[in-house]
Amino acid sequence: MRKQKGFSLIELLIVVAIILIIAAIAIPNLLRARMAANESSAVGSVRTLNTAEITYDTTYPTVGFQQTLADLGGALGAVCTPSSATACLVDSVLANNGSPAGSGKSGYLFSIPAGAAQAGGVYVQYDINAIPITVNQTGIRAFCAVEDAVVRVQPTGAAPGAEAACQVLNPLNQ
Repeated sequence: MRKQKGFSLIELLIVVAIILIIAAIAIPNLLRARMAANESSAVGSVRTLNTAEITYDTTYPTVGFQQTLADLGGALGAVCTPSSATACLVDSVLANNGSPAGSGKSGYLFSIPAGAAQAGGVYVQYDINAIPITVNQTGIRAFCAVEDAVVRVQPTGAAPGAEAACQVLNPLNQ
């Protein structure tokens, strides 16, 4: 009688089936964890932009709040020299909305919509929006903030819109 070496086909199929079942359970959890990480990064970036706006307003009081992301940072890959046009307050990846520019950062697109109120030529308002690039894939919720520096949540992931629309949303901690 010969000794059998190796595994039978049935044994191998059972092992493969068990691995597939474990993968089917684990992959959705990994995707949810990635979306949660993207949301955390987006909230951190909105807070950074809030701080940058307040610092910019303090540094350049004759301009007020800045109305573009790029002016809060600098060009990608270039040396940043502080001025009212390139304040160097945020990193160039966030200031250019990703690398390459416009591709987003950690699954989110950031914007500072134009059209804030002016008083004597000085911008007295700003509005920061962070929306998922693909809702339910890169993130679930959208975030916004205005000059009160409170991060607010849009639970559907849709763009929060202008300042008035952002102010009626619930703060992040509620």
